[in-house]
Formats: sequence, structure tokens, C-alpha cells
Amino acid sequence: MRRVVVTGLGMVSPLGVGVSHNWSAITGGQSGLRKIERFDASDISSQIAGLVPYVSEGFEGESAFNPDKYLNAKEQRKIDTFILYALAAAAEAVEDSGWTPDDEYSLERTGVMIGSGIGGLQTVYETSQILDEKGPRRVSPFSVPAMLINLASGHVSIKYGFKGPNHSVVTACASGTHAIGDAARMIALADADVMVAGGAESAVNRIGVSSFAAARALSTGYNDRPTEASRPFDEGRDGFVIAEGAGILILEEYEHAKARNAKIYGEITGYGLSGDAYHITSPAEDGNGGFRAMQAALKRAEVNPEDIDYVNAHGTSTPLGDGIECRAVKRLFNGTLETVSMSSTKSSIGHLLGAAGAVEAIYSLKALETNILPPTLNLKSPSEDCLGIDLVPLEAKQKSVNVILSNSFGFGGTNASLVMRSV
Repeated sequence: MRRVVVTGLGMVSPLGVGVSHNWSAITGGQSGLRKIERFDASDISSQIAGLVPYVSEGFEGESAFNPDKYLNAKEQRKIDTFILYALAAAAEAVEDSGWTPDDEYSLERTGVMIGSGIGGLQTVYETSQILDEKGPRRVSPFSVPAMLINLASGHVSIKYGFKGPNHSVVTACASGTHAIGDAARMIALADADVMVAGGAESAVNRIGVSSFAAARALSTGYNDRPTEASRPFDEGRDGFVIAEGAGILILEEYEHAKARNAKIYGEITGYGLSGDAYHITSPAEDGNGGFRAMQAALKRAEVNPEDIDYVNAHGTSTPLGDGIECRAVKRLFNGTLETVSMSSTKSSIGHLLGAAGAVEAIYSLKALETNILPPTLNLKSPSEDCLGIDLVPLEAKQKSVNVILSNSFGFGGTNASLVMRSV
């Protein structure tokens, strides 16, 4: 099996645009959560979200999102926002990697795999309104390609002329992690030499927020204190905070990267997958699904639990899920728990659904690069299930980091874990 490394990173999150800015903000303890004002949420029980800060909303600086930097107004109307976020994050990642080939062979050996949990939900919502109010003749011919999840990969492929594997992943909140793991396997098995991989999501709209609220998945008790609402592992948690954005990584075969003197952020050495076979929304109570995904990732990476320095937890801030993950981690690190630290970056940016795993993989790679662990914000009273784990509460901490584990678990009982290490 060929070795796979990461040579480029790109991100759009509720903290803003750009990996460097995001890393400074998240390690500085900043929160990207705020009151929903982009649409009327006054009749929804959860009224807060992790929203990408737009220039048009009054945000300033290079980290504020300006769609016009990526597409003109006419082209923007043809796509859904999740595709726009994917294009923006991909632009940064491709530039960061320096991989912009123009020969046919290299283009054919470069593929794209971008996942999403829901895809073009706003387009679905708006199209249904137009159909109901104005009839089928007013429905846009671009509705379907704006809705389809694989069109994030499609647009990135078309923009750069990448003709290798063109694929997508739809596994709810594990989509971004599955996309990275599956893309890494394509490189390992020589189906491609380079893959643009990650996740994108834009479901913060009336239908998205209302639906998750109806499922009693969202935080409702902190509408007047948005930055305090996402509190993974804390006794006061009452649900996750929905968020939007994209994370894109450039994956590359190790010798290919070395030959062109590319910067290497880390190596993907382990990838584990499992299914709970238990419930459509709740994880298995014994945490066995998540445990087996982590165990499989470690086995593939040929490392032991004591080799893991940091875990970027799924840690959504739900009363049930966080405790289950903590118990699974304790089971995995039985006897060696004192060697590992774990935090949830969702405490700062909320839950990006299908993009979460990709953004969190980037934060994990930055921890490898900088030996700084991002904090778990709002963690003042850890719940009993999570006691005994170094959860990096409230403030970032310095620690020697050589091997990390990143977790993503999704509705339907789908689980994915990645192991990455320094090169």
C-alpha cells in the first residue's frame, strides 16, 4: 500500500475564511456562534448557529467571506451555498499545495472527493416555494445540479480540470471524515496520485434548523447566550449548535509529494469504519460502534492507544452522544488514559454536519504542526462519564503531538476515525 500525505489545506468556517486565521482564532478561544439573523428564526426553538461571517453582513477583513472572490453573481445563482463553500476552501487548499498541473497525465491522476450530509437544502426549500407559488414553468433548470451533493466535487473538478476519480460521500455527520479516508485509500491503491478531499455543508436555513429542532437535537437553552451554547462534555449541554462551512485537504502519494518538494502537514496512516446497527439518530448506548471505528483506525495505522497524543472528538454537545463517546474513549485507552488529551472544536464553531470531519481533520493537522491543542470551550463541569480524560478545558495547551485520532459519528449509526501522524 502506498503512503498518503497531506500537502494542502483550505477552510471556510463560522470563524471566517482561511486556515491560518481559523487556527489563530480557535486556539485563542474565540467562538463563531451567534444569533440567527439571516432569516426569521423567531418561531424556532433553537435560534443560534455557527454562521460563516459575510462581508455583506458587515464583517470586515480578509477572514470575512466574499462570494464574489470565487464566482460572479450570475454563476452564484446557479449553485447552492454548500458548493460555493467547497469552491472557496478548495481554492485555498490547491494554492497552499502548489499542485496546479497542466499536463494531461497529471490531470488524469488527480481526483476529487467532497462529501456533504445534506447538500443543497436551501435550493430544495426555495424551489419548492417557487413551484407552489408560481408553478413548474418558473422552476430553474439549475435546481437539480444545485441540489446534488456530488456537484461540490463536480464543480471543483471542472474548475481545475482534474480528471481522476470524481466521487462523493453522503454519511451524515461522518461525511467529511469518510471522504478523506476513502480518498486516501484511492491513492494507496494507485487509483490516483492526488485527491482533493473533504466536506461542505450549508443547512442553516429554516428547513434545516426546524427539522433538527423537531428531532430535539439542537441546543435551545442558550438562545440569549450563543457563545455558551456549544459545551461538549459539560453537564450543562443540551444539544448541538448547527453550523456551516467547508474543509478541503489535498492528499498526495508520499513519493509524488517528495519529488516536487511539497510541504507535508502529516501522513494519514489509519482509517476505521463501523456501523452501530442500532438506531436512526442515537448512537449505540455501549459506544461499541465508535470504539470499533477507533480500534480499526489504530490497527491500520499499526499504533497502540498509548501512541496517540491527541483525540479530536466528535463531541457535538448532545446529552447522550458525548457521554457515549467518552466511555468508548476510556475503553480504548484503558490503562493508558493519562497519555492522551481530547478536545472538541465544535465548542468554538458548532457542528458543521457533513463538513465537520474535514474541518476537524485540518485542526488536528495544525495541532501536529504547532504542538498546540485547541480547547474545549464552555467546559466548566465535566459530566461523570467524561471525568478522568484531559479534555483541554477553556484554554489551548501546549503538548508534544506526533500522532492524532479524529472521530466522526453520524445519524444511521455510521462511524469513521482517522489516524494521522507527523512525517
